[in-house]
Amino acid sequence: MNLLSLDTSTEVLSLALQLGDKTFTNSQIAGNASSQLILPQIQVLLDTANVKLADLDGIAFGAGPGAFTGVRIACGVAQGLGFGANLPVVGVSTLLALAEASGEENVIACLDARMGEIYHAGFQKQQNTWHETLKTQVIKPETSPALASASSQMMMHEKAWVGVGSGWAVYCETLSTIYAQNLSKIMADITPTAEAILRLAKPIFSAGLAKPASEAAPIYIRNRVALTSAEREAGQRL
Repeated sequence: MNLLSLDTSTEVLSLALQLGDKTFTNSQIAGNASSQLILPQIQVLLDTANVKLADLDGIAFGAGPGAFTGVRIACGVAQGLGFGANLPVVGVSTLLALAEASGEENVIACLDARMGEIYHAGFQKQQNTWHETLKTQVIKPETSPALASASSQMMMHEKAWVGVGSGWAVYCETLSTIYAQNLSKIMADITPTAEAILRLAKPIFSAGLAKPASEAAPIYIRNRVALTSAEREAGQRL
């Protein structure tokens, strides 16, 4: 199966291309330049692999949550390329991609959501399948739910959980206090990668559950899409 995956939900522009058993990747810190860089860098990746977009079987993208503009860029590019080449698409949760990228099995995934909030979820991997044990939500770090509130069907091992993502870098003290009884380590520098998105999307493509490009949609869990003038002047960002 030949697949392209992409993510721009953070400051990192991450791309991956799978051709059979070979994978080509391209990752760089792009910040606000992702919209200008993503299409040329996708072309570089295709040229490096000596393949055309029409030769692919589908496109996967980081659907969010994440930076509002970044999530829209990823969705828009996946949709546009999918339309142009008549390819199906799969949107993948960026928090789940964080868990997959970490290489761990018990993950508390947190991305900095700005405005004093985090995108937060808990995941456990059992028999190569991820289960969401703490629901995906945007919350104040100090209100993060305890692991005891997760599904009673999942095993809650002490000191077996790993904190992953930028939310841990910004709110490390608060989150570490809440999860002190369960936390084994913190991997705050992990970002949702296109390679992780590719691995998560492959079974969906294989099962024939990919969607037409027209149905590509971002995952928004914050209702606010704009800041007031005062908030912008104060340097806040969505």
